[in-house]
Parts: sequence; C-alpha cells; structure tokens
Amino acid sequence: MLWASAGLHVLAGASLVAAPSRWPVALGVVAASQLALTVAGLLPRCSLLGPNLVRLPDAADGRVALTFDDGPDPAVTPHVLDLLDRHGAKASFFCIGRLVLAHPGLAREIHERGHRVENHSFRHSNAFAFQGPARLRAEIQRAQDAIGSSLGRAPSLFRAPAGIRNPWLDPVLARLGLRLVSWTRRGFDTVTAAPQRVTWRLVRGLAAGDILLLHDGASARDASGRPVVLQALTGLLLELERRGLRSVRVDEAL
Repeated sequence: MLWASAGLHVLAGASLVAAPSRWPVALGVVAASQLALTVAGLLPRCSLLGPNLVRLPDAADGRVALTFDDGPDPAVTPHVLDLLDRHGAKASFFCIGRLVLAHPGLAREIHERGHRVENHSFRHSNAFAFQGPARLRAEIQRAQDAIGSSLGRAPSLFRAPAGIRNPWLDPVLARLGLRLVSWTRRGFDTVTAAPQRVTWRLVRGLAAGDILLLHDGASARDASGRPVVLQALTGLLLELERRGLRSVRVDEAL
C-alpha cells in the first residue's frame, strides 16, 4: 500500500508537468491516497499498513488470549493477577514503559506469576500516531529498554496506543524485532461504568482464537468507585470456563 501511494504521488506530479490544467485530477488522486492511509491507521484491526495480529493463529484447543493495557497500576494490577491465578488463566500485559520504571516490582510480579509483559510505548502519548519514524523508534525503544532492565528480558510484541498508527510504524517494528498485536474484541472498560456491559461486549460472539482487550490501567470506576475491570474480568473468566475456553499468553499461541 505504501508503494502504491508513492506511485500515485509520482504519477500525479508527472501529470501536472505534462498537463498543468489537470491539477484538480492530480490533487484528487493525492488526497484520495492520503485519505486511504489515514483511514487505515485509524482502524486498529486493519492490516493494510503491515502485519497485524487480531486473532490467535492456532486455537484448535479452545485458546483465547486475555490482554491488559495501560498498566501496571498498583491499585488494580495486583487484584487482576489474583483473579487470573484463581481461575488458572494466563495473560499478556501491554505495559507503558514509564509506569514500568515507576513500579518495577509490580512488573516483575506480573512476569513471575507466569504472565508476559509486552510493549505499549513509553509514554502512551495521544500524539503517538503523528510522529515520524525516528521519534517512533525512540519511543518504542525506550519502552523496550525500560521493560528489559526491569525484567531481564525485552518484549517481543507491541500494541499501539489506542490501536492508532501511521505508515512508519511497521518498518520501525520490523527493525526492532517486534510484532504488532491488536484485538478481536474489546470491552471499552475505560469509558463504561457498568461491568456487566463490559463483560457482555467481550463474550458476545466469543470464539476460540479471540484476542480480548481489557485495561488494568485507566479503568473506569463503577458507582461504588471500584475499578470496572475487576468485576468484568470475574464474569469473563467464569464465562470462559463455562464455554470450555482457556486463556493463554499471546506469545505462547505464536
């Protein structure tokens, strides 16, 4: 798609040289190309900008993958770990690098309890998708270094903040040896105050191979002030057991 976009830009420039009066057509071609790249980057599950894992490749044994973003959070993550232990479930935690540096012991606890800490950028900036390749690489490498220094091993998977990216991300990930992971379904637990609704979004149409997204960081609170993710996760784990599904780390499934 990137080569096609570059080719369209070249053709548009050549047409302007050959026939300046056709500038509206050339401008329209360039605008359409830019729009296509922008829309592709705004769709978290889209693969037009490069490989994007949205489902587990092998789920014949009933595997699903629980993933948690935006942590670690000392007020929430320990309770998430306890729930996972209680149900014998494993998960992948896509952590923010600066929070790993702030809570290295909690990041190590995630790892020592059999889960996986992966890369979710260093700052989780809202401007992540507006950065060029050099700044993207610096941001992701900084998170790699933070997690690697805390755990003694660097992540192999990456998830973009909010799932939004630009055309430069895939080449950067390739150079850093990281694989992009999105999700099959999400609970919107950062904006929904009703835990049952979060669980319902995750289990509606749930099938083996699904990658499910929750948040141990930035979770919304219910009416009593309790993190929504905790009650939603309880219901989700019970539903997985009822359906004969089991949660594994994403890297295990790969």
